[in-house]
Amino acid sequence: MDKPTIIGIAGGSGSGKTSVTRKIMESLEGHSIVLIEQDYYYKDQSEKTMDERLETNYDHPFAFDNDLLIEHIKQLMNRETIDIPTYDYANHTRSSETITVEPKEVIIIEGIFALENETLRDLMDVKLYVDTDSDIRILRRLSRDIKERGRSLDSVIEQYLSVVRPMHLQFIEPTKRFSDIIIPEGGENMVAIDIITTKIRSLINE
Repeated sequence: MDKPTIIGIAGGSGSGKTSVTRKIMESLEGHSIVLIEQDYYYKDQSEKTMDERLETNYDHPFAFDNDLLIEHIKQLMNRETIDIPTYDYANHTRSSETITVEPKEVIIIEGIFALENETLRDLMDVKLYVDTDSDIRILRRLSRDIKERGRSLDSVIEQYLSVVRPMHLQFIEPTKRFSDIIIPEGGENMVAIDIITTKIRSLINE
């Protein structure tokens, strides 16, 4: 069988990666497509104490089990079914539950560090970076964390300034140079999304 088309979508927290991903998937309706979220692949921390777990920097590449993610992508490329791990955010470690995913024509890998790992990048046919101004990203993060996660305004701002922003500048922003296409304005940029989906269709039909 033909090799599936693999797409990587990266960008900072609040950049609009999810909106871009959703609109690409909607535009490819009729094709078999699966989304692999990098956030599912936070490392297992069951061997650590709770105090040690609470020190985890989730905005650093070391927080992710890229070896397992790469292994799973290769299995999907070989048309094998995988069991994706899930993460227990309350206990800051991997959950015992998994999500079974069957191979598809198109595999989308989405995450802030989707383009950070060279081995993972090399598996991708199309690499996208969603580029949104930092003031828009922090406002989106504020709205999300306060409404959906019950965080206080001060705690979100403190985390952004002490961790999120420096990690973005050090690890995420530099991955822009590895992308095939940079998408300004995230999910609002329908011209870029139309161009991307046209390219993906051509790859599927090759």
